[in-house]
Amino acid sequence: MPRWRRPSEEELREWQPRFWVRLIVLVALAAYVLGFILENRKQVHLHFVLFTARVSLIWLILWILAIGIVAGALLRHSHRRGRPDESR
Repeated sequence: MPRWRRPSEEELREWQPRFWVRLIVLVALAAYVLGFILENRKQVHLHFVLFTARVSLIWLILWILAIGIVAGALLRHSHRRGRPDESR
């Protein structure tokens, strides 16, 4: 079993910039998500044929995104099934 060893100076110099880049990207992403939530938390009316619902705008955006992803995956899958295998 290998023992833990202290990283060399070169390994530390190589690791440090990657760490800071990842940290900055993570903080920027967290700030973007927080801003997205805060800007889209107001209530909106969603009109269906027979009734109207009052929902938070962020949930409406996320549901539409999820429906679009599922519909795209289903359409892509059905498009592939109809086509003969081109690898032969």
